Amino acid sequence: MKIIKTSLLAFLFLLPLVLADLRVGFYNATCPQAESIIQQVVQKRFATDSSITGALLRMHFHDCFVRGCDASILIDPTPKKPSEKSAGPNLTVRGFELIDEAKKSLEAACPSTVSCADIITLATRDSVVLAGGPSYAAPTGRRDGLVSNPDDVNLPGPSFSVSQALQAFTAKGLTLNDMVTLLGAHTVGLVHCNFFEDRLSNFQGTGSPDPSMDPALVAKLKKLCAAGNNPTTFLDQNTSSTFDNQYYNQLLLKRGILQIDQELASDRSTTGIVSGFASNGVRFSQRFATAILKMGSLQVLVGNAGDIRKNCRVFNLE
Repeated sequence: MKIIKTSLLAFLFLLPLVLADLRVGFYNATCPQAESIIQQVVQKRFATDSSITGALLRMHFHDCFVRGCDASILIDPTPKKPSEKSAGPNLTVRGFELIDEAKKSLEAACPSTVSCADIITLATRDSVVLAGGPSYAAPTGRRDGLVSNPDDVNLPGPSFSVSQALQAFTAKGLTLNDMVTLLGAHTVGLVHCNFFEDRLSNFQGTGSPDPSMDPALVAKLKKLCAAGNNPTTFLDQNTSSTFDNQYYNQLLLKRGILQIDQELASDRSTTGIVSGFASNGVRFSQRFATAILKMGSLQVLVGNAGDIRKNCRVFNLE
């Protein structure tokens, strides 16, 4: 058995682009400094903008939920050809310039070797660690997609009910626990007023604020949003820049910003998970690492599928 296993590993090493799946250390032989290059870029950005963690988590989620984790979200639209960036849910996704900076350094060190899809995955992991979240080994070996179509962008929305959101997650092979865990990324998230303003004054046509939101928070957010220009606020109003379990504690205090967030605390299917994470930050961190790795393996392109883009914003053919 040992001889067979050794032979198989040797075969995979000789033909990594044909047979190998995602694995930790995929670039050890072809670009050994890849992960440290990405880490340095993320560290530099985080030092001046800690909100980059939430931005990268959102980018990673929006990428993986559309055609899988293939960096299709990074393609720039053109006057003749829109891309996923053109879709409404992606208009406020940010952090693209960080991916560009990492890609430029990687191309200088190891041309046409490290995929943009892996850059998103690793940069997200590094930013989570910098914000105080779990440290986990992220398998790599993804290839970049060859399609980016705004019509493919169909993401669970901020006003979804728990059951509606769960349908979107289960369609991707993720569980109820995965969903509640991954929404915990909102502990470091920012959101524009237009995503929650309906909860502040005329919730579902009632002419009144959402009764499930703390009145003091309603007043605070009304004042913020009234300033105009669609400002942002933190999804976790307590430890806004720290990756921890306080998001769940905020939900128990009726201080969830998005409707879907607050409904997690009241829906019978999820309230127990929320309470469990609120009382046990270690459990949340461990579950989050597992869930985001599971999400990061959704419909990935490996082997000879896809491509390794030279510029993350355009297909190589262009």
